[in-house]
Amino acid sequence: MPFTNDDLAYSVDPVLWAREVLGYHPDDWQSRLLRSRSRKIILNCSRQSGKSTTCAALGLHESIYRRPSFGLVIAPSQDQSAELMMKFDEFRSAVELPSDYLSTDTKLAVKFANGNRFVARPGSEKTARSFSAVTLLLEDEASRVLDDLYNTVRPMLAVSNGRHILMSTPFGKRGHFFRIWSEQRDLWEWYEIPAEKCPRITKEFLEEERRTNPWFEQEYLCVFMETVDSVFSFDLVAAAISDEVEPLFGVDNLD
Repeated sequence: MPFTNDDLAYSVDPVLWAREVLGYHPDDWQSRLLRSRSRKIILNCSRQSGKSTTCAALGLHESIYRRPSFGLVIAPSQDQSAELMMKFDEFRSAVELPSDYLSTDTKLAVKFANGNRFVARPGSEKTARSFSAVTLLLEDEASRVLDDLYNTVRPMLAVSNGRHILMSTPFGKRGHFFRIWSEQRDLWEWYEIPAEKCPRITKEFLEEERRTNPWFEQEYLCVFMETVDSVFSFDLVAAAISDEVEPLFGVDNLD
């Protein structure tokens, strides 16, 4: 594909590309995300805030303009990973690519003629662990992705020095998404996007949800609520833990 002056500008500014080529006009936080080059990013976002759409646009931009690029989407289920892939395909249909620019194209995988790939996989440790040299790992609905899967995919970034983006609405005080948000944010570039920062969600809708949805704070305000089946609250358990208490039988007798 010939490389034009417009392509040069688009390659260095994904926001300009998104506006002029995709017809997608990102919010301010979405623009920051598209332009970020941080290796570790965590998005704690309201439902319907546009996190998956933005990451689909980011994945397509890198597939076209960065080489090598291998984008991998994981989610708790195949339907959820396929949903982000569908957004990727919708954006791809807006880009005028030569007919020979795609070498393979399936519902859950695209391979470009430049060798770049973009693949979606369901939330299974067995189906995901075969990949390597991932340059962009997108973890959708990360609060519901099992820790086994999260631990399995992390080594895929080792050689490529790839980027890892966690995006989710909270789902209780558990799992790697909660731990990273509550304990490791200093190691990640982080975004907190409650519903009031999304111009497409009306105040009237939110007020109705506030009155009728018991999960309102979780779904729209980015709050990590106590898990429903917990006997003790997370804060109570955390307060009971002390590094000053020695094991009852000694460390040497724990084997």
